[in-house]
Order: sequence, then C-alpha cells, then structure tokens
Amino acid sequence: MSNATKVWLAPAKINLFLHINSKREDGYHNLQTIFQLLDYYDELQFSITSNGVINRATGNANIAPESDLIIRAAKLLQEKSQTSLGCDISIVKRIPAGGGLGGGSSDAATTLVALNHLWKTNLDQQALMELGLKLGADVPIFINAQSAWAEGVGEILSPLKTPNHYFLVVFVNQHTSTSEIFSHKALTMSPMIGKISDFSELANTHNDCLLAAIEQTEEIRLALEQLDRCSDLIGKARMSGTGSCVFAEFATKKYALAALEKMPKKWMSFTAQAINTSPILKWAVAKR
Repeated sequence: MSNATKVWLAPAKINLFLHINSKREDGYHNLQTIFQLLDYYDELQFSITSNGVINRATGNANIAPESDLIIRAAKLLQEKSQTSLGCDISIVKRIPAGGGLGGGSSDAATTLVALNHLWKTNLDQQALMELGLKLGADVPIFINAQSAWAEGVGEILSPLKTPNHYFLVVFVNQHTSTSEIFSHKALTMSPMIGKISDFSELANTHNDCLLAAIEQTEEIRLALEQLDRCSDLIGKARMSGTGSCVFAEFATKKYALAALEKMPKKWMSFTAQAINTSPILKWAVAKR
C-alpha cells in the first residue's frame, strides 16, 4: 500500500483518574492523570499534492474547516516546515466528539505525525509535541503515542505499562463544556501526589471534574449508576476527562461484552482493550 493510501489510526484515550491540583496564571490548570490509550480508532488517509493546498476531502462535514483540528494541524506543520506540498485528507470518525475521549486531539496528533513522514519535513518527536501543544493540551499525549502518567496541563509525560484490561465506554449523547466545568463552583481540587512508576500504586481514582459535569449533564450520573450495577467490574465506574463519556473496567473481554449487552440503547456504548502504545509510535519516534 502506498503512502498516499495508507490508513493512519488515531486512538481514543480515557483518563483512569483526573486530579486538578491548581489553577495557573495562564488560565489553565495543573493536573495529574493517567492517559490510557484504547484500541478504538478514527481512521485518516492522506493524499499528498504539489499545489500546497490543504483540503478536507471527506469526513468532519459538520465542523467548519477553520475549526477542524486536522486542518489546523496540517497548516501548522506546513507553516513550521515551509514545505510547498499540500494534501487531501479523509477521515472516518468513530470516536464520539465532545465526550472526553480525546478524538479531536488524537486526529490532530496523527495528522502531524503522518504528514511529517509523508512530507519528509523531518521534525523530531519533541518538536511535533511542541507544535501539538499549540493545538490543545491533550495533543502531545497522542504524539508521545504511549499510555502515560501526566502532569502540568497534561504535557509532562512519563510512559507506563498498564494491564491489558477491557473497558466498556458509554457516551450519553450529550456534550459537556470543558471551559464551563473548569470554572464551575463544583470543581474540586486535589493536593499533588508523588510520581508513580507503577499503576498498581494508584489508590485514589476519583475525577475532580465529576461533580461539575453531573451538574451540567445529569445523564452522566445515570450512566455511572448503570455501569456500577454490572457484574465483574474492577473498582467503580468512572468518567473520562471532563466528560461526558464514562467507563467501567473488566479483566476480560467476555465480562465487558456481557456488560455491554445490558446498556440502554439510547446511549452509544462500545468495548475496547487497553493498549500501551499507539500504532503511530514507530513513526513518531523514527530516526531522522
């Protein structure tokens, strides 16, 4: 398969916990979290052109091009590298938008990594991560391409290996507003805890955004209660990021699929397995 027609994958993520430590002077918040990558993907394809035009061929039709993180990522790399090349981009969108699964950030990261390879612009991984941070706090984790313990605004990353458990993820078909949640009176704060080198050391799996998200979207509470009634789950159901997706963790695919069968059809639900590395890792860290 040629580079022009290769399918590039953009994985979803969940936050196994999310602690908000403090508000920064720049308006962002310092946090601590574990970003867990999942084998649930958007699919992107890039056809390289010589006219310098960046064109969205198919997908994301409901997003204005100037707001589309895929287009913004491509233009950012084009400007940084001063390449004269362009591209036609197609996307098959599976990760629900606005659910706290990082789909838009992951798409942007895959775009940066793929076009850096296809355009032969030769930026190293660190340079790509710095570019990605201009697009959003979650973009660097996907360029880093490994499940990781994260600090700062989410850009200070320490890769770690997590169990290859299965997750049932539920999207309640409502979007939460990240900016509103971070300014909500119900947002809680957690004191900083030390770095962890092993997932098993983590005891406090709460999400400081949960109460604010439930105030905004009551359906989140209902979904969490539904998941907590499932058999064989590990710990309690949790929310990813600022919502609105929630998830439950299981040791086996069989348990996750059994729980999936019990989810109300009004919600979008799917199962996925934890992965420690993204499919784009070999490109993100390729020797230049």
